[in-house]
Amino acid sequence: MSSPADSASPEPGASSPADKPSPIEISAGPFQLTEPAAADDKRPPNPAGRKVRMVLLGTLLVAIGAGSVTLGYVGWQVNTQRHTTLSTPSTIGDLTLDDSEDAGSTADYLRSAISAEITLDKAVGAVYTGADERNVLFFGGTKLLWSPDKELDNAFTLLGDEESPVTGLTDVDAGDLGGTMKCGTTTSDGTTLAVCGWADHGSLAVAMFLDRTESDAATLMRQIRTATQTRN
Repeated sequence: MSSPADSASPEPGASSPADKPSPIEISAGPFQLTEPAAADDKRPPNPAGRKVRMVLLGTLLVAIGAGSVTLGYVGWQVNTQRHTTLSTPSTIGDLTLDDSEDAGSTADYLRSAISAEITLDKAVGAVYTGADERNVLFFGGTKLLWSPDKELDNAFTLLGDEESPVTGLTDVDAGDLGGTMKCGTTTSDGTTLAVCGWADHGSLAVAMFLDRTESDAATLMRQIRTATQTRN
């Protein structure tokens, strides 16, 4: 009869629990699949990048400021120049208003011609005669003009034609009233005439000068402007 110890003995060829291999454990070890902690991601500041951003912001602010200044200056010009009147006084320095019928017809023609091409609230035209018998044809008008320089060029184009355009236009001193003033030359029946004109945000005028240089015409044009233009 076998003992209990003999019945507990393993069968021949069977392995004991001590002989079984341990399960394999896979450890990540030093390799982490998770992102490092935020505290470990501290990067040194980039002064170069910060400087670039500051320069860009500064440039933008300057551009905005310059634009505001420009718009403000233009608005001030428009506001101060728009309320303007033009008149034709009986005398301007050594010039005397010619009130003859022929001069009146010429003045009406000039006034109608410029009004046909440039819409004006009020147009004027006159012929002045100097003490030396040299005539000056003057015409223009008043209106709110957003582009004075462009309108003045249109007036010069209107004054000339394909055979006798206004040529050699140059910018000259516009005087205390500001705006833009230009002078050039044209021909009429073989005679060379100096031509000057001014324009601002409230008025435009052109004059033709017989037997005068452009320099003399520019000086006289500023005198005519001071005598004929009034701002309200």
